[in-house]
Amino acid sequence: MADNGSANRAANRRYREAQHASRPRIDENGNKSDKFANAGAAVGGFVGAMGGSFAPPVNVNISRTVVNGGGGGGRRTHSQALMPEPDFSSPAQVRAYCNHLRATAVALSIEVAMGAEILKSVLAAVPDPEGRIGGSRIRAAKVARKLQKSADELRNAAKLAAATYATFQQEYREEIGRVRHHARPRQAPRMNWTQQ
Repeated sequence: MADNGSANRAANRRYREAQHASRPRIDENGNKSDKFANAGAAVGGFVGAMGGSFAPPVNVNISRTVVNGGGGGGRRTHSQALMPEPDFSSPAQVRAYCNHLRATAVALSIEVAMGAEILKSVLAAVPDPEGRIGGSRIRAAKVARKLQKSADELRNAAKLAAATYATFQQEYREEIGRVRHHARPRQAPRMNWTQQ
């Protein structure tokens, strides 16, 4: 007596053979089945798209700040055009300066990190002069690593700018509190005579 496993295997084999026989591979006109036509196009499109070198999209942002100087006629340098004047005569100006520095450093770190990736992909396409396998990628990574490090330092500058204002608030809490109390005098509760 055959066990149940062999009977199932035999039945499954007969079912597969019947299914296979009912699907013609070549139709009456001699055309092959288009069973994998869409999948082949999809895979071919994917391989074709990734077959070449990888080039990420590049956005170039150019901003020009024009500062009309007062009577002195002096021009601001580029770093001063990027940042506001360091006039720290109030807590609001300290906060604004630190916030502007943080936002600028974050934006610059993103731009520099993207530049590092683009530089690495461009330099990886330059063939290695000694013909080493992967030599061009190693050289490109070595060069781009320095630019990525500068992006990391810009991100660190953004963190330190935020920490500067937080430390300012902690260290000068008493002075800030005195100014706030003078700025907004406390109002005495008013008697409402209509509610009796």
